[in-house]
Amino acid sequence: MEKQNIFKLTDENFIEVAKALGSSTRINILKLLSTGVSLNVNEIAGKLNLPLSTASVNIQILEDAGLIISIYQPGIRGSMRLCSIKYESIVFHMLDDTHYNGDNVYAIEIPVGAYFDCKVYPTCGLASTKNFISKDDDIHTFYSPNRFDAALIWFYKGYIEYRFPLSDVSKRNINRIKISLELCSEAPNYRMDWPSDIYFELNQKHVTTWTSTGDFGGRRGKHTPNWWSINSTQYGLLKVLEINNEGSFLDYKKVSNITLNELLKENIDFLSFKLGIKNDSKNIGGINIFGKGFGDYDQDIKLEIYYK
Repeated sequence: MEKQNIFKLTDENFIEVAKALGSSTRINILKLLSTGVSLNVNEIAGKLNLPLSTASVNIQILEDAGLIISIYQPGIRGSMRLCSIKYESIVFHMLDDTHYNGDNVYAIEIPVGAYFDCKVYPTCGLASTKNFISKDDDIHTFYSPNRFDAALIWFYKGYIEYRFPLSDVSKRNINRIKISLELCSEAPNYRMDWPSDIYFELNQKHVTTWTSTGDFGGRRGKHTPNWWSINSTQYGLLKVLEINNEGSFLDYKKVSNITLNELLKENIDFLSFKLGIKNDSKNIGGINIFGKGFGDYDQDIKLEIYYK
């Protein structure tokens, strides 16, 4: 059973989940299952040196909170309870959305290959849902017309820039801007422990740097095509960048004081979005950018503008 990516907490389930997480024993059970492996109750108790009864009680609390899933299979002595983690991350949105009610939304998706500018360094490459686009580690490929077919892009360091049109929206009435895309680090084949400092820049302003923990593989991405080697990168994490009048947020956590007024004060008809890895980064671990047909999310780079 594949784990889902984000558990978005609501006011209704927050208390129950918070109680479930308020125990080092239950945290250790989640960590044990976080690799994606399914374990029965006896295996969990043995690996954590817990009495069987203690393991059972804590597993039930985690299941009641919706954090793990248990299935029952026939065993040597009756049925066997097999447990697996349900979510990769948990998010509680602290922002008050009530003042956005009634807003209009302008949404657009840009294919990952439809970038405006780039400067990349090997290892690098592009792939469509059907095959590789030209050959590996050839930076000239990034300027080929075939790049528009890309559904996966990777490079070691450098940047890539996308531009979103703003002509259909009055900049004076924008309340917030959201950009979401699927990302991870870039290592040979894949490595779950491979940190990379990926920066985000909007209209030439550095918003934040996010450290990806790894280049994810080991199981096929939910939308990754069968022709792509199982030994290569398979999926990333969905990152949500939001800018409003209070500041900038990554995955609903405030990361910068840069506001909409600072980004949109100039008379421009587009929003520039640049991401990549700088030469002086502590962790230069590359980047994979997933589009439709690759990874766990069947989307390209999505922009949402909320306005009056």
